Amino acid sequence: MTDSIVSRRRAIALAGVGVAGVAGAAAVGGALIKGAADDEPHPAEGAVAFTGEHQAGIVTPAQDRLHFVAFDVITKDRERLVGMLKDWTTAAARMTAGRDAGEVGAVGGIPEAPPDDTGEALGLPPSGLTITVGFGPTLFRDATGKDRFGIADRRPPALADLPHFPGDRLDDTISGGDLCVQACANDPQVAVHAIRNLARIGMGVVSVRWSQLGFGRTSSTSKTQATPRNLFGFKDGTANLKSEETELLRDHLWVQPGDGPEWMTGGSYLVSRKIRMIVETWDRSSLAEQEMIVGRRKGSGAPLGGRDEFDEPDLAAKDADGEPVLAKTSHVRLAHPTMNGGARLLRRGYNFVDGSDGLGRLNAGLFFIAYQRDPRKQFVPIQRNLSRMDEMNEYLKPVSQALFACPPGVTGPADYWGRALFA
Repeated sequence: MTDSIVSRRRAIALAGVGVAGVAGAAAVGGALIKGAADDEPHPAEGAVAFTGEHQAGIVTPAQDRLHFVAFDVITKDRERLVGMLKDWTTAAARMTAGRDAGEVGAVGGIPEAPPDDTGEALGLPPSGLTITVGFGPTLFRDATGKDRFGIADRRPPALADLPHFPGDRLDDTISGGDLCVQACANDPQVAVHAIRNLARIGMGVVSVRWSQLGFGRTSSTSKTQATPRNLFGFKDGTANLKSEETELLRDHLWVQPGDGPEWMTGGSYLVSRKIRMIVETWDRSSLAEQEMIVGRRKGSGAPLGGRDEFDEPDLAAKDADGEPVLAKTSHVRLAHPTMNGGARLLRRGYNFVDGSDGLGRLNAGLFFIAYQRDPRKQFVPIQRNLSRMDEMNEYLKPVSQALFACPPGVTGPADYWGRALFA
């Protein structure tokens, strides 16, 4: 047990140095964590600091690739679950710094023993890898109402079960989950490597409930990033919250003291929805109709009636016939904060293409991810508004939904994901 604690502290201490200091710290303390193939530390270009006030992977500039997984906890042993969370934290600290998941590594152990890293990221840099963890409602009470781990009274009120929205066709097998892990990176193999190793470490404690690969971010989380396009061909996330907007993040993203249980202060709530986009029908719609439905120009991204992408939509503007320039059923109008009591979200979604459906149509769409301070006051009213009136719904089919409480960041060597929850 002592060796495990020392290893965890060493791994997190190295990761906490951050981008500029990882290589230097590893060079000075090379004996702390050895590379898999030799004694030299892995190059750390593109590393994102693991420790901090908030978990990385939320306001971190959105990377290009995603591997998201939801787990069911299959043990009834609280100590085994806590031990796994400690081991996950140690492995995540190493992998985000560009190292193997374990100290022995993929090729550094004896031939007769399984490696403690799967090896597919050997030779690859960190690629901006972030690993973000959240706890689902069923971790506190399972589907039968049982409090398996003695934490039911610590469930935040904001972690209330999400309602069923009009138009939802949710598949329970790809919805929900006790735990989630979001791995984002600029190399898909690095993201997959992270998830694969956490699943390996958690064997016997958790099992994969569902997972999703994503590519081509569908929003920007920093003003340094250009606005990307979704699979409908439109710029997406123009009005998204940005990491530089600290006051807005305080008001709309981070859980504040007094919002709920103290263990969630500094954290955020993650809502995921897998939304299939009926691209074949959309592709047969006229450009004018597409722009009317979205409420933006397809080329520039400017709101209808505006000239620049970042022009504020004019919800009161009328055309020559006295009709609203932005249709009452347009996505831009219905999603605007003034139509939703001022509510805003930080979106981190990704495109997906999961082959075809057997009828010659692409199984493609948006894997929606949004972070917020309180889903009851943000996601739920916004989605109710959209699901009832948004004309875009004709081309959308939501098939999964999940909610997770993402605690604050790991602050140092003695900390681990969920420490305050399970204390």
